[in-house]
Amino acid sequence: MLPFANMPYGNAPVYCFPLTEICMYLLLLLCGWHAIKKGTAQVAWLLGALCFGLLLEYVNVAANSGYVYGQFWLMLGKAPRDIPFCIGCGWAVIIYSSRLFTDNFALPVWAAAALDSLLALNIDVSMDVVAYRLHMWHWDWAGRGYPTETLTGQWFGVPYANFYGWLLVVFFYSFFSRLLEKTAVKKIWKATLPLLSIILSQAALWLSLFPLANLLKQAFGISGMHRLLALLIILMLLVAAGFARRNKKSAHYFPPPAWVVPLWFHLYFVTWLFLGGFSGENSRMTLFSLLNVMAGIFIHLPMLIKKRPVTILAETC
Repeated sequence: MLPFANMPYGNAPVYCFPLTEICMYLLLLLCGWHAIKKGTAQVAWLLGALCFGLLLEYVNVAANSGYVYGQFWLMLGKAPRDIPFCIGCGWAVIIYSSRLFTDNFALPVWAAAALDSLLALNIDVSMDVVAYRLHMWHWDWAGRGYPTETLTGQWFGVPYANFYGWLLVVFFYSFFSRLLEKTAVKKIWKATLPLLSIILSQAALWLSLFPLANLLKQAFGISGMHRLLALLIILMLLVAAGFARRNKKSAHYFPPPAWVVPLWFHLYFVTWLFLGGFSGENSRMTLFSLLNVMAGIFIHLPMLIKKRPVTILAETC
């Protein structure tokens, strides 16, 4: 455990990190197998999400953005500012599975990207409070001047800015990738889509997380919680407008990665909520975690009975 963690929980059981890491790799293989069967575009989307996830994590940790990772088997970079490869895999499978779900609804690009972001947040909002207590990653509350807020600061010890960043990461990558796919004509141009998506997404993310966020805070006193709430409202309005605007019916086939990935994250981390003894810490945290998991299951479980394969409808502009 890192010195600044200042948490009452000891290290996770020895099998926790290896088990988590192996599961991440298996989920990546599942998504990769599906992508290969679907063609080059799907493989590029998945690999692009993997590279983008690794890049943004490396940049944030190297820039001392207030958090570091615990030690997994495969780490990239130099300790203590190194990052686990499996975290990039986590980003990739969450982004990939979200798109497989969203593509069924024939939404405009901007609405589909917004829905992808909300689906990803549904996973992260419960996962982070548990993974943090397992010491998979640490936020340096003491370094921010709040040594007593290790478990109570903001969202049960997780900064609101973290969720704000999650929404933007998924939205930007999903939006730029989908948009570039629609404008791509030649094969050479299509081959550059993952790289262009990463560059545009990273640039937009940096502007949103640093210059814009600092400006809003200094000029108007807008905090991380305010930005998060505003962004949530905007994304939900985009999704609602997208569903109202579409003129095609939904498809009715969800491939396994679309529901296996989110259900694994929900069930795996809610299991650790109780197995790790965290459920007794705060009744509100436990209640919300359970409600959030139930919401995720409610959203994805119906996919299990929708077996009829159909052609995924093209998105509308």
